[in-house]
Amino acid sequence: MSEIKATRRGVLKSGIVLGAGVAMPTVLTRPAAAAYMNEPTGSSVTLGFNVPQTGPYADEGADELRAYKLAVEHLNGGGDGGMMNTFSSKALKGNGILGKKVEYVTGDTQTKSDAARASAKSMIEKDGVVMVTGGSSSGVAIAVQGLCQEAGIIFMAGLTHSNDTTGKDKKANGFRHFFNGYMSGAALAPVLEKMYGSDRRAYHLTADYTWGWTQQESIAKATEGKGWTTVNNVLTPLATTDFSSYVAPVLNSDADVLVLNHYGGNMINSLTSAVQFGLRDKMVNNKNFEIVVPLYSRLMARGAGENVKGIFGSTNWHWSLPDAGSKAFVKSFGEAYGFPPSQAAHTVYCQTLLYADACERAGTFNPCGVAEALEGFKFDGLGNGETEYRAEDHQCFKDVLVVKGKENPTSEFDVLEVVEVTPRAQVEYAVDHPMFAGGDLGTCNPGA
Repeated sequence: MSEIKATRRGVLKSGIVLGAGVAMPTVLTRPAAAAYMNEPTGSSVTLGFNVPQTGPYADEGADELRAYKLAVEHLNGGGDGGMMNTFSSKALKGNGILGKKVEYVTGDTQTKSDAARASAKSMIEKDGVVMVTGGSSSGVAIAVQGLCQEAGIIFMAGLTHSNDTTGKDKKANGFRHFFNGYMSGAALAPVLEKMYGSDRRAYHLTADYTWGWTQQESIAKATEGKGWTTVNNVLTPLATTDFSSYVAPVLNSDADVLVLNHYGGNMINSLTSAVQFGLRDKMVNNKNFEIVVPLYSRLMARGAGENVKGIFGSTNWHWSLPDAGSKAFVKSFGEAYGFPPSQAAHTVYCQTLLYADACERAGTFNPCGVAEALEGFKFDGLGNGETEYRAEDHQCFKDVLVVKGKENPTSEFDVLEVVEVTPRAQVEYAVDHPMFAGGDLGTCNPGA
């Protein structure tokens, strides 16, 4: 697939990109002569790992970096090969990518769109990366995805759960392996109805940016479809550390469920505050008061400690899955770092392998060849069962996990248990679904 179809050759002419919302323009410098942006000319190729090394999602970023480094080791022929051995595609040979040794540079997004965009711009212009990957904030992912579209670089999104990433803000140069808010709602609502009944009144606290907004909408609509009532939705700034002033009003709201649309350190702090206010011990409307965390990670659950016991949520992947790919990755990661990987680590490891595999199958680093190889790609062996990158919006569709905090954990890492593996068919949606309306995938930009 080394020849690129004409339909995938659209080139953006503007030298300015607007990231997300009010983002400042970013001027990009292009090479004077190349077939595509940052075409490798030596014996190596460089990838850009842009993760939150500081800020509220720093724990996720640290685990992402561990997984990225492991993926590079495996691509270059080191270690035990990890998921390269279970991946259904057999294009990767352990000799780098297209025979070139894989190198990498890292950046700190700070969980801020401007900082992430500046870091990615430096990687593209100064370090010559052919691909940028990373995240842990949908605001960051959307901003960097927009930049990569303008620059002519493939963006392999890391953790980004907002519907908008592959909805109104989707881009031809961007691809997402992670699931989204709609999928969380579709998987979680039937379990919540089964456990807590259909006559419930939910109070939402929501992170005030694109991820929080679309997750809240998704969870509210899914639970309302099961008979629940949404009594309030209060937005909380991402920089919040003390949530007591947001939790206190819940006591007088007549709600009997608190939904925490928070992630990372925000979720740890808001859940801790809710428990300190005694919400888990309350009876409201003759029902036990319940708390729901729609998007979970093992890192968050570990940070929240005993407060997560019995609390339901969803997750993209969990280290306890019994499939061969998950076992291979857990083994490699555990031997390298001494503990099991998080969903953040799993996601970015997969994204790195998927990018490298697409280059091999396309026979080129040209982003339009890579995009063509990824669109409609069906694969298995990377956890979560059979998976497909839908061509129309570059969203991966696969099984979604419903989890809850373990009542009797055996270790600090064994804090979540999988209660249901929701089949892919239950979480799929039409390309023109209202929650994903607007925006245009556009055409691939090779950047040169």
